[in-house]
Amino acid sequence: MPVPRRVVLASGLTGLAATALPVPTAAADALAADMNSPVEHYAQLRRVMIQTDNLIGPRHVLPALQQHLTQLAARRRAARGVDAAQLLALETRYEELAGWLAQDIGDERTAHGHTAKALDASHITGDSDLTAYILGRKAQLAIDTGHPADALGLATAARRTARPGSRLEVIAVMHQAHAHAVLGDATEALREYDTALTLLGRAHSDGVWGSWLDEAYVNTARARSLAALGQYEQAAIGFDAAIAALPIAYRRDRGVYLARAARAHAGAGSPTLAAQIGLQAVGIAAETGSARIISQLDRLDQTLAPTNREQGVAEFRAALDKIVLHQA
Repeated sequence: MPVPRRVVLASGLTGLAATALPVPTAAADALAADMNSPVEHYAQLRRVMIQTDNLIGPRHVLPALQQHLTQLAARRRAARGVDAAQLLALETRYEELAGWLAQDIGDERTAHGHTAKALDASHITGDSDLTAYILGRKAQLAIDTGHPADALGLATAARRTARPGSRLEVIAVMHQAHAHAVLGDATEALREYDTALTLLGRAHSDGVWGSWLDEAYVNTARARSLAALGQYEQAAIGFDAAIAALPIAYRRDRGVYLARAARAHAGAGSPTLAAQIGLQAVGIAAETGSARIISQLDRLDQTLAPTNREQGVAEFRAALDKIVLHQA
């Protein structure tokens, strides 16, 4: 299973299935089969898996989700009428979530596969909101896999598809902004973030779409783009604020923010502080198996290598070595 560039988990991500959530029991399967409509059953399962991912990361969740997805698809094919339509809409959301979990693990091939299926299914359902959201997710995946020009095109398509005045439009603009940043266009990137904040100020509620989106989230995304542009001091301020405000239930995201903050502080010339923050992220990386955390820590390790005698740096690098295997 591909993982970020030159590192893999020492425990072995290829053992993913062995660390999955407990599979459904026969009694649970029978109960689901007896339901007149399984839609609420699978919707509740999805909510539980999202909550679990927030706490412990994707390594333990993805295999269970994929198993439920297979069962859901089988029930959808056997259903007719309203049930079939509702199950397809739910299956689309399962595919999108599976793509996200695979992306977070670092399994690019699986991430692309699930996300492409989700996009196809969204067109079948005729849900333009879902299509806009998944186009944004494809833009995010393109960025993370090193294709910022593709990401810009996908983000532009997401914005074109999103309803004007919706939070989905704001999300699409944020994807455009980060793509510009990775492409090195600071002026356009920062202008797009200003646009995102303006749009957010007058955006109407979209129900589930972007319910988590607020000014703090936009500013955290801006911090990531500032780091990509080499503006490390401003990026560090943004990440520190994001970490302070993040709810405790979002443990995997805390690890991502910590790792990104550590890299920003290292870039700003504070290796001791970077090592201290990075050390906090190491434990979360080991728990969750998040490739997004691990890849940031690997880059931090490379940045800090010349400062190994600075306070805390050797400790951080030793802790990281315990959870990853560095390829030659």
